[in-house]
Amino acid sequence: MEGGKPAGMRCIQLDEGDRCRLFGDPRRPAVCGSLPPSLEMCGNDRAHALRFLDRLEAMTSP
Repeated sequence: MEGGKPAGMRCIQLDEGDRCRLFGDPRRPAVCGSLPPSLEMCGNDRAHALRFLDRLEAMTSP
C-alpha cells in the first residue's frame, strides 16, 4: 500500500484465504518480512496471532 497501511485497516494484498499476494515478491514491504513467526506472535491459533497484530498496530500507530 503506497504510503503504508493505516493501523486497523486490512491489508489490500491479502487474498480470500488471508495469504499475502506479495509473499516472495520484491515489492513486499520490508516490515512484513521483518516479522518472523514466533510462539509469542503466533500462539496456538489464528485468533491469538490476530490479537497480537492488533496490539502491535495500536502500539505503533501515530
